[in-house]
Amino acid sequence: MSLQTFATFKLNDQLFGLDIRFIREINKQLDLSPVPHAPDYIFGLLNLRGQIVTVLDLKRRLGFEKTCITPQTHNVIIKTDQELPPSILQDTAYSGLSIPDKVGLLVDQIGDILTVSHDEIAQPPANTGKIDGQYLAGVVPLENELLTILSLNAILTENP
Repeated sequence: MSLQTFATFKLNDQLFGLDIRFIREINKQLDLSPVPHAPDYIFGLLNLRGQIVTVLDLKRRLGFEKTCITPQTHNVIIKTDQELPPSILQDTAYSGLSIPDKVGLLVDQIGDILTVSHDEIAQPPANTGKIDGQYLAGVVPLENELLTILSLNAILTENP
């Protein structure tokens, strides 16, 4: 049985997850500088130990309202291509994914780490509400809620 581990977080009280192998760190550094003339989902730039990180407002990227910073807000910092083992990028689920620069995703609240069997991951339903289906990679029914797995490829790719 093949297992996959996800870091989970909340956006508007909905549970979302990303493959943990892509996460460099999770932090509360929120001293962000705005980026004039950037797309509305670019929240700002973060100086993370001397390295510039572009922070995306994940809620805006998914079609929700702009994130309001609260004490529970966190940055999920994604690994770059250089930090990832080549085997991950060769996985067909991530074909075409390129992360040349440091990127952070702004989330409302951090959740737990969940490990699930690949058999438990289902295709996302057609009625995903406001979320554009291109950003979804699957769903996992849990005891009391639904884990929505996000497609890192779609989130980090500029729409044409």
